[in-house]
Amino acid sequence: MFFDSHCHLDRIDLGEHNNSFSQLLAEISAEQVTRMICIGVNLESFASMYERVQSHPNIYCSVGVHPGYANVKDPDVGQLVELAKNEKVVAIGETGLDYINANDDMEWQRQRFETHIEAAKQCDLPLIIHTRNARQDTLDILREHNADKVGGVMHCFTEDWSMAEQLIEMNFYISISGIVTFNQAENVRTMAKQIPANRLLIETDSPWLSPVPFRGKQNHPGRVRYVAEKLAEIRGEKIEDLAETTFNNTNRLFKLQ
Repeated sequence: MFFDSHCHLDRIDLGEHNNSFSQLLAEISAEQVTRMICIGVNLESFASMYERVQSHPNIYCSVGVHPGYANVKDPDVGQLVELAKNEKVVAIGETGLDYINANDDMEWQRQRFETHIEAAKQCDLPLIIHTRNARQDTLDILREHNADKVGGVMHCFTEDWSMAEQLIEMNFYISISGIVTFNQAENVRTMAKQIPANRLLIETDSPWLSPVPFRGKQNHPGRVRYVAEKLAEIRGEKIEDLAETTFNNTNRLFKLQ
C-alpha cells in the first residue's frame, strides 16, 4: 500500500499505456499504489488536469505555478485561493525557487513564491515546495513569511541534512524521489537515513526521474515502490513498515482520511 505524494499524471504519455488513462491507473494499482497527488504546475493547464483526476476517489491534486516556468500566467493570491476551493485540491504548489538557470534578476520567482505562501495561509493548506540551487533564499522566504503556520513538503529533496533539519523545524516533511536509487546520489542516501520516520514521504515526480532499473524511461506512480525499497534498505527497515509510515504521513500532511 503506497502513496505517491508527487506526480504529474496529466504529463504522462499515454502512448505507452495503449492511449488509455484507465489502463495506466490499472498498471499503477497493480503495484499496490492506492493514492496519488497530481501536482499543478501552471494556471493554464489546471482545468484539464483537474478534469482528468476529479472522478477518481484515490487521486488528489494541488494548484500552483512552478518556479521554473517563466512564460506563463503569474497567479495572484485570490486566484489560488479560489481554485483551491475545488474539492480535490489538498495543497498549494508546486512553488518555490529554481536558480538552475539564474540570472541577475530572480525577483519574479521570489514574488511568485511569496504569493503561494500567502494563499496557503489563507486556505489553511500545506505547501508543496521545489528548491534547486536556492538554499538560503528558500529558507529565508519560508521564515520571513511564516510558512510554518501551514507547513508542507519539500519535494524531490536532494539537499543535505542540515537544510532538511531546518525545514523540519519549520513544520515541513521531506519527500524522496527515484534519485535515491541513482549511483551518484550517495549524498541523498546519507541525508535520507537521518529523516525522522514521522517526517518522511515518497514520490515519483513522474513522468520524470524514473528509478533504477527504469532510469531514462518514462516514469509513472507505480514505480514509487522502488523508491520505498531503496529507502527501506538504507534505513534498515522493512518495506512494509516504510510503506505504512509514509502512507500515514502523507494522509496526515494533506488532511486526508
